[in-house]
Amino acid sequence: MAPPAAPAPAAHAAAPLPWAGLALAVAGSVAFSGKTIIVKLAYRHGVDAVTLIMYRMLFALPFFVALAWWAGRGRARLTRHELLVVAGLGFSGYYISSFLDFLGLQYVSASLGRLIQYLNPTLVLFLSALLFHQRISGAKLAALAVSYAGVLLVFGHEIRFAGAQTALGAALVFGSAVTYAVYLVASGAAVKRLGALRLTGWASSVACVLCLLQFVLLRPLSAADVAPEVVWLSLLNGTLCTVAPVLLVMMAIERIGAPLTAQTGMIGPLSTIAMGVLILGETFNGWIVAGTALVLTGVWLLARAR
Repeated sequence: MAPPAAPAPAAHAAAPLPWAGLALAVAGSVAFSGKTIIVKLAYRHGVDAVTLIMYRMLFALPFFVALAWWAGRGRARLTRHELLVVAGLGFSGYYISSFLDFLGLQYVSASLGRLIQYLNPTLVLFLSALLFHQRISGAKLAALAVSYAGVLLVFGHEIRFAGAQTALGAALVFGSAVTYAVYLVASGAAVKRLGALRLTGWASSVACVLCLLQFVLLRPLSAADVAPEVVWLSLLNGTLCTVAPVLLVMMAIERIGAPLTAQTGMIGPLSTIAMGVLILGETFNGWIVAGTALVLTGVWLLARAR
């Protein structure tokens, strides 16, 4: 016999409150933005990108393995084909993307790096049009132009002072954004089969292992002897700024849906700029304000056009 239906007021009272989902989305976006700041802080202690990303993934690996196990409870084991798909997605979406981002942040400011990464929705649109022959409307093209104008504005301002280093760093971070966009476009079918959390856990675990192997192959073990500050910053990066945002964003999506969660994520570049100024002492000027406003406006217009 089925239990009696609950009264309408009680059911309404038990429903998740919108502000709770918004708070989770904001916390996830800010936590993810902190990764850029932590990487820039760690570079001040003379560590290189290969060693730094190794420590980040070393601390994140147990959590991602646990996430993959938890999300896969009671479900069939991955087939050989699914394992190959997960390995490929982990390589492109998390390993290559993360490594290029770490390399690029050696040469560009936290603000510019975050703005370039925020072009990701536009890159997904380009790849979808290229691979699936989806038409790009005039409204979407206008949104793209606004976003890229914002990045070029900040880039043009920085390159006047840092020259070729800024160009190299921007190219590396842009490559990171492209490889992550490839992951997003290619992961659609895998998400439907495996679920977002299970796929994230497995693909991220693959990336962690690859970063550890990269360190073993490219650096002597003595290179792991770094300043204590680098270890603590990497622990913070691997947990608060890598694992936690994944869980926070997924919980936010459960409460307020993916579109509103994505829009709330627009606070990310703003929080990066604020932390860059307050923690790193980076310059805050009208060029950054104008560029950020254009990028966020372009992403917002793109969301509306969709």
